[in-house]
Parts: sequence; C-alpha cells; structure tokens
Amino acid sequence: MTTSNTTQPPQAPVPKAPHAPQRPVTHEQLGRTRTDPYGWMKDERWQEILRDPTLLRPDIRQHLECENAYAAATLQATEELQKTLFEEMKARLPATDSSVPVPDGPWLYGRRYQEGEQYPQFTRAKRGQPAGTETTLKGAVGLEVLLDVPSRAANQPFYSLGGVAHSPDHAFLAFSEDTQGSEVYRIHVRDLTTGALMAGVAENTTGSFVISPDSQWLFWVHRDDHGRPSAIWRRPLQDGSAKPVLVFKETNPGYFLELGVSLSRDWIMVTRGDHDTNETLLIPASQPTAAPIPFAPVKAGERYSLTHWGDRFIITTNHLAQGAEGERAVDFQLMQVEDNPETLRQGRAAWEPFLPHQAGRYILGASACQNWLAWSERHDGLETIQVISRTKALQTTPATMRMAARAIKPREEASSLSLLGFLEWQPAEGEPELRYIYQSPTTPPHWYDHNPTTGEDALRKVRAVPSGHNPEDYVTKRLHARSDDGALVPITVLMKRGQALDATAPLLLYGYGSYGIPMEASFSTTALSLVDRGWIYAVAHVRGGSEKGWNWFLEGRGKNKPNTFRDFIAAANHLVAEDYTAPKRIVAQGGSAGGMLMGAVANMAPGLFAGIAAQVPFVDVLNTMSDASLPLTPPEWPEWGNPLTNAEDYDLIASYSPYDNITSQPYPPILAMGGLSDPRVTYWEPAKWIARLRDTGQGGPFLCRINMEAGHGGSSGRYKRLEESALVQAFAIWAVGRQGLVQLQTQ
Repeated sequence: MTTSNTTQPPQAPVPKAPHAPQRPVTHEQLGRTRTDPYGWMKDERWQEILRDPTLLRPDIRQHLECENAYAAATLQATEELQKTLFEEMKARLPATDSSVPVPDGPWLYGRRYQEGEQYPQFTRAKRGQPAGTETTLKGAVGLEVLLDVPSRAANQPFYSLGGVAHSPDHAFLAFSEDTQGSEVYRIHVRDLTTGALMAGVAENTTGSFVISPDSQWLFWVHRDDHGRPSAIWRRPLQDGSAKPVLVFKETNPGYFLELGVSLSRDWIMVTRGDHDTNETLLIPASQPTAAPIPFAPVKAGERYSLTHWGDRFIITTNHLAQGAEGERAVDFQLMQVEDNPETLRQGRAAWEPFLPHQAGRYILGASACQNWLAWSERHDGLETIQVISRTKALQTTPATMRMAARAIKPREEASSLSLLGFLEWQPAEGEPELRYIYQSPTTPPHWYDHNPTTGEDALRKVRAVPSGHNPEDYVTKRLHARSDDGALVPITVLMKRGQALDATAPLLLYGYGSYGIPMEASFSTTALSLVDRGWIYAVAHVRGGSEKGWNWFLEGRGKNKPNTFRDFIAAANHLVAEDYTAPKRIVAQGGSAGGMLMGAVANMAPGLFAGIAAQVPFVDVLNTMSDASLPLTPPEWPEWGNPLTNAEDYDLIASYSPYDNITSQPYPPILAMGGLSDPRVTYWEPAKWIARLRDTGQGGPFLCRINMEAGHGGSSGRYKRLEESALVQAFAIWAVGRQGLVQLQTQ
C-alpha cells in the first residue's frame, strides 16, 4: 500500500465542550475524607440499566449524548481517514472463512463465515469426508448448519454469543446469547434432529454452561442481581419446563465460578476462586446428579487446576509439598495423584511431584489424552509446549521429566505459541492430535496438529490476509527497558523493514499489566494500518501481566501496583532513548485495567505523549473499590486492595487512582471510550474522568465516547468492531498531527 501526506482539511468550528455540573458528595472512610463532584453520573438504578439501557435517567443520557456529539465534532476532520482505515482493516479479513474442524466421534464440528457476514455459522460434517485444510467444511458433503448466528443477530443493535456446545450423543446443541452487552446471557437448546428450539430458556446466566457426558443434563452458572456468578444450577437437557435444581451456592461474593468437563468425560468440574485462591469441585460423570465434592479444599494463597489422565489427575499448582523450600511454587509446578476414592480423600497429602517447580519457567497449563500429556510453559517471555507419552512419563523421575519430553519451540525473537490441547481422548481413527497456534507480529496465525507419536506437525490453516501480506516486509524486535528499580521490562516492536531509527517515527505504545494476563506477541491486522503509514507499533509487557512468570504479576499488583505505571513510562523513555521515536510522537493505548494504566501515566508523565486512547478505562478506582454492590468489586479486592477495611490499601489506591489525581498541568488529547451496558467498567467512570479533566487539567481536548448499544467489549460483529479500531487509530494520527510533527495521512 502506498502512503501519502496531506495537509489537514479545514475543520468547522468545534462546539464548546459539554459542561458537567458539579454536585459534590463527600465520603468519610477510615478517617479519610474525599469529595466526588460528579458522582451524580452513576444512575441509582444501574443494575436495572444493565438489563434495560432505556431506563437510564434522562439527564445522564442527555449528557452522554452531548459528549458523543462533541467527540464526533472534534474528530470531524478524521472522518474520511476513519473510513479509509476501516476499509483497509476489513480488506485484511477474508469475506468467507472457516475454522479448522474439531473431530468428535463420527462428526467434524466447526464454524464458518459466509460472504460479508458479521457473525459465523456453526456447522458439522460427517467424518471421513476430505479433511486437512481450512476448506473442509465449505466443501464437505452433507454439511449441516447447526446454528445460524447471523439470523439470531439480525435486527439486534448488539449481539454476543457466549458459548456453543453439542451434546456428547450429538443429538442437541446448546448456546448462550446476550443482546444488550450487559453479559447477562440466556441459554437455548436446539434439537438437532428436527432443528427446533426446545421449550424453556435458562435466564440470568454468565453464559457459561456444560452438558453432562451422558447427554441428559444442562448445568449453568447463574448471574445474580449484582452481576456476579453466584450459583450452579441443573435441569434436564430436553425439558426446559422442569424446575431447575440448585447444585452449588457460592457464599463468597469475591469468588468467580466456572464449569468444565474433562476430556476423558469422566468428571464434571466446578471451579471457584479469585485471583489468589481457588478450588475445584468434582461431580462424577457416572452420577451427574450427585453433590459436588472438593478435590482439595480452599487454602488461602494456593491455586490449582486439574487435568484428568485416566487413572490419575495432573495438577497445575503453586502448592509446595511439605519439606520443599519456599512458601509457594511461584511459577507453578505439576503434581499428580491417583484417581481413586482413598487418595482423593487425603487431599494435598496424597499429591506427588510430577514436574518440580523451576523458578523462571512459568507453567501455563496442561492437556491430556489417553496415552499422552502436554503442558505449556513460558520462559523469558516465550512459550514452549512439552509433550510426553504415558509410558515414558511413568518411567521417568520428576527431576528429568522436562528432559524426557519433546519440545515444540518458538521460531522468532518475539512470538506466541498457544496450546489448544488434544482434540480427542481416544481418537476414533488415526493417531491422537495436539492442536496449537503459532504466530508473531509479522506472521499470521498458523494452526498445527501435532502427532505426538511421530513428532510431526501438520499445518491445518494459515490465517488469510486477502489484501496481501508479506511477513518479510516487516520486522519484529524484542527490546528491554530498565525500570526505576532495575527490572527489565520487555517491549515487542513491529515496524516496516528499513524503518529509519532517527527519532522521527510516530509510535503507538500499548499496555495492560493486570490480573496476570499476558500481552502476547501476536499478529494484528489492525496494527498494520499504522505501520504501513510509517508508524512503529509497540507493546510494553509491564508488571502485572505474567510475561516473565507469576512473579511478574505479583510485582505489579496490590502494594506493588505503581510498578505497572513506572514500567510503562520506562518503556516509553527507552524507545525515545533508542531513537525509535521522540516525546510528543507517542500515543499510548490501553483498555479496561489497561485504561487505568493510561489514566495513571497521563497524570505522571503527560509530556511524553501526543495523545492517550483509553478504552473502557478503569479510572475511578477508589470509588469503585469502595462500592461493594458493584459486580466486580469484591472479586477485585485481592488485586487492588480493600479501601473499605484497610487504611494502607485506601492510601495506596488514593495515591494513583487516575480520577483522584488529576492536577492543573498540561495534558495531551485524551479519548475515553465506554459502553452503556458495561458491567465491568461502568459508563460513569470514563464520563466522570473526562469531566474532571476538563475542570482541573489543562490542554486536551478531552473526549468521551460512550457506545449506547454495547458493553465492555465494544461493538459486536467482526466488522463493527473494526470501526472502533479505526477511530482509535484516526485519533492517534490526528493527535500526533496536532503537534505539527506529522501531517494527517489518509491513504
């Protein structure tokens, strides 16, 4: 694609920014006092609004609509650029596309996008049809459309599919959907013989569900009036009119609930816990109506997850056996225990080492089929997949387990290797297959099926880029910035090959840094629009994520949270020092907890940035963490601290909460984007933040854009989402252009 510079077109006078009246509310808490001038933006009926956004108070709706109009008017000069960017991004998505099919018994299950559709169809074809390529489902004889999502989403301003699962006997299909963005899902069941929807719908769910291995029961997670997962319910799969039975009631408001079924189909699993502590409850598949029993009871600070391997469980855990050094296996280890009533009754006392803890090698998780085990681990920011046979594993000591396994290794300086897992417990035909995805910022995702017996990889799909993409035209680098305390912060950089490093390039710097969620070095078709215009795209892998192990997470949460902000600033300064860019040529971007990062660095180092894009930004941290009625507040206390009960936590959060630390200093242009139905970062957080920036800060402009028909994830549909990506990039180009350094580039 060619690029050209054009002067910015004349812009009509921008209307005056909306004025939000101050109605101060004073909070007394733990002997401390704070004043919130814009607390009125939180509708007192917010819980009802999550389910019916039309109930929003008129004065709040009017203010949000004025904010949207002001943001649109301010960025009017970028409208053509937004359209151009959108068309570029859309052209990189195949008009038609299919997933790599997943085998199960006599069927191959998959999904496909029809020409130009926003949503996929879920399909299946008889096994034995030509297989091995991404076109399998398109051309298979007897292809069945199990769920036509485009027809379900038709005429809906928002549509989100939570989950889709077929029954093990292949006779029924269950799916969950949200039509508001509030993440409150309804579960439907379809008879695959007749195609008809069964009577009765499971209401008020998180969208998480499983079908019992005997195909008789539907289990789901209930979402209560506070928007929290609070219970597991069960009813007959084929009888929606039957009264649901309570399976498990969660009493801890800070715990999440999840459901799963082991690949062996021997166990139904209920996981409960928070970011620090969890436990798994087991229901035998042979007795699906039995009460769930703990595999190992909750122990504060300990986490574990289970992989059933026939006669034993493989346990991914930070638990250290008695006598081992240290309090926790901070980067996790693999342990094992026999699957029999006697050893399971003993709990942790019966656990034995399988793969010992090794600091710096973070165990991400495991997958097993009948005769093979695989696990994924991250070392120095790069993933490796290890595969070992049951025979070899039982003959190998824990100390030599890793050496005995076969490794699937990364291929580039910065890349992502994602373990999807074994496809079947015991293949109906052929060898077992272990599926994984390889990608990098320059290399589109490649789906591989690994044959553990031969060690060979079969390439099943390469993500197509219809408009054209040559990885050799780009360069990916992994840099390291030294933070204030000496920690080395990884930075992944994507740029055009031959890009001059002379401090002239504009740069978009993305960051997140919370909950131990890593920002993978993955392929992005949207980032290419900036890079093709001479921008550099970079991701700062700041503390709070787990890119360098679980300690990297622990060093960026709770009392260590300020490390996240300092790491991001250090990354920006390092890119400047190495002449990748210069101050006022950097646009920072982050969403959700990453939006909090944006708010913090805006207060701490505003002079570094030409602009800041904060999507669904968690910026009103102190007020939100002090409101126990909000959906995520109790579950988030382990991450941020509890300012309701702990004065040190209060003072720490008060020291960095973006909304509470705005000062009278020059700020760059800021774009804050939210969703009216968002249950995670409520709409009033970005709205209050922007209002206070206008009231207290200098510079700007400060823009607030609230999607009145969406929630946390923004617009639904694969194309609709691109409009928001195009808006953010157009804002970035516009913000840098305001500095007089780079002209607005439209092509």
